[in-house]
Amino acid sequence: MLKEFTINTPYEGFINITDQVLEILLQSQGEHSLCQVFIPHTTAGVTINENADPDVVEDMLLALDHMVPKLAYKHGEGNSRAHVKASMIGSSVSIPVSEKDLYLGTWQGIYLCEFDGPRRRRICVTIM
Repeated sequence: MLKEFTINTPYEGFINITDQVLEILLQSQGEHSLCQVFIPHTTAGVTINENADPDVVEDMLLALDHMVPKLAYKHGEGNSRAHVKASMIGSSVSIPVSEKDLYLGTWQGIYLCEFDGPRRRRICVTIM
């Protein structure tokens, strides 16, 4: 099963999409399966990280800014940093499914990572 949803994002940030993914999972037939979350964009990513303390998201953004400094990049659109950050984070995650629930850790959530917003982003969820 493949479903898609969209999100309007801010300029930059991590948006918790766990509830939207879980909603799609509950529509599926698979009690024990695999859930893949994929974002078909080159300046955004998707990751799993802590969802209890909002400071973790801020720390992730600070660390990425530190690793990908503002430089005179060659890409003409001016969003090279967003492309680099998106490649570092990645465009998909896979989560095991057990008894129609995402097999995430206690503090884990699924995040859309926006590096070049504001944008309207598509998120594809596949239940296998």
